[in-house]
Amino acid sequence: MGTIGTFAHSRTELLGQPARPSGQRGFAGQLVQVIRSLAQWIDRLLERRRGRLALLEMTDDQLKDIGISRCDAHREGIKPLWE
Repeated sequence: MGTIGTFAHSRTELLGQPARPSGQRGFAGQLVQVIRSLAQWIDRLLERRRGRLALLEMTDDQLKDIGISRCDAHREGIKPLWE
């Protein structure tokens, strides 16, 4: 048995816990996943907000080019962050 196998085997014996099958996460792994998901969600919210603010800054000609009226741009731009 190699060094890595010996280490994994003795670690299991010392902790008194069986090694986790691949694909299962412990508490720390789940916490990291939740934090990562939360950060991605916040990033999407902020990106949406930046896009809405950009609509508010566009000229009438720019809005016409993308097929949006000034009223539509204003309506979209004032929406709350979570919508």
